[in-house]
Amino acid sequence: MEIREFLERDLRPIADDYWDRAEFPVHLIPEVGRLGLLGPVWPETKRFENSALYRGWVALELARVDPGFATFVGVQNGLTMGAIGVGGSPEQRAHWLPPMATGEVIGGFGLTEPLSGSDTARGLRTTAHRTGDTWVINGAKRWIGNATFADVVVIWARDTADDQVKGFLVRGGTPGFTATKIERKQALRSVQNADILLDGVEVSEADRLPNIRSFKDVAIVLRLTRAEVAWQAVGLAVGAYEATVRYALAREQFGKPIASFQLVQDRLARCLGNITAGIAMCVRVSQLLDEDRQGDEHSALAKAFTTRTMRETVALCRETLGGNGIQLDHGVARYMADAEAVFSFEGTYDMNNLIVGRAVTGIAAFV
Repeated sequence: MEIREFLERDLRPIADDYWDRAEFPVHLIPEVGRLGLLGPVWPETKRFENSALYRGWVALELARVDPGFATFVGVQNGLTMGAIGVGGSPEQRAHWLPPMATGEVIGGFGLTEPLSGSDTARGLRTTAHRTGDTWVINGAKRWIGNATFADVVVIWARDTADDQVKGFLVRGGTPGFTATKIERKQALRSVQNADILLDGVEVSEADRLPNIRSFKDVAIVLRLTRAEVAWQAVGLAVGAYEATVRYALAREQFGKPIASFQLVQDRLARCLGNITAGIAMCVRVSQLLDEDRQGDEHSALAKAFTTRTMRETVALCRETLGGNGIQLDHGVARYMADAEAVFSFEGTYDMNNLIVGRAVTGIAAFV
């Protein structure tokens, strides 16, 4: 209840404006930390015992109000803290996780590249070369959330010695590290995505994540976060659906609310069916994670299914609002635009389905 009150009181009234200006409400980050939304998994930072099911519902609540804000939390909490939690040494975890949990330190997750998205497992072009206790990193990253104001970015690079992917903690302001905001986005506009250039960036061996030895270890982090993106997709659909119900009850045509028309009720029923099915799938996937039985195929199936039905739901909502559906003031346009980004990040729809297909057939179609 406290989380929902914060979202409705402090975030909802400003979400459209920040989206429109392509800015992020950084003043709300300390409150996110106070509520314990960052770092609930790790012993160093969790405020109370909680489950993957609880964390999934939190992701839904965040996206229900603002998918962009939910994405910030996902990058900070799931990807960056997840990378340190899974791959970091005890000393790295103790140093980074507590201040990240309060929001004092902001993180980014530098995996995707200009020429490598779905094929990062094999196609990563950023390199790291070790000389003594220093690593020199060269390459480029793209679509890196939070990177324009991050204090530290986890950079994934291919070790020139063994051709395996390694993780490095690169502090903002390090010589050779440049983060440039990506402009003119039409989805998740409040998220501060950046192009990153790494030109001879030097990183100490002490800032390498020692428990990341190959891309298989990176995939562990992605699996842990992908299920929460599925919850986020459902939350986005819920936000659009709730706005549409309010609009349909208030908007009158032919002398009565459009909510009384059969076609409108049919659309609302289809939306609710999509949302209900998505919640059911997400609940089961989170239960599997709590039971330590979740596999890549489970989170991939949930992410693919919920983002596909999310896309259908927001389109039905926009259709119900007619022309008003493309204008921010009526509560649906932002969700419809943001849905396109959620559909593609954390693994595209196609790649997630191919992960499921590999589990079904035993044959990998993407190598």
